[in-house]
Amino acid sequence: MPYYRRHLFFCENQREEGEPCCARFGASELRQYAMERCKALGIFGPGGVRVQRAGCLGRCDEAPVAVVYPDGVWYTYVDRSDIDEIVERHLVGGEVVERLRLPDEPPAR
Repeated sequence: MPYYRRHLFFCENQREEGEPCCARFGASELRQYAMERCKALGIFGPGGVRVQRAGCLGRCDEAPVAVVYPDGVWYTYVDRSDIDEIVERHLVGGEVVERLRLPDEPPAR
């Protein structure tokens, strides 16, 4: 069994004024909220879920973003209700939240 079953990484990157970035969408506060929810549900910590900040995850145009590993599922979110849904459906229930899921494929160049 892995040390953590899943990691939920929140991009908290701050960019120059006018450039899209996750920090402008309350990423830090919503990461903290996700951690509190995981603790309240008893899934936080070794054998369960680790919630942590990340620097730039490279998807600034889709900000804000979070990713669940090892599942490799990328999400966007707006508020606490979106975080509740990711935590309860994906981290607890193992179900991908399709309405918040970002595409796996990078945009065509």
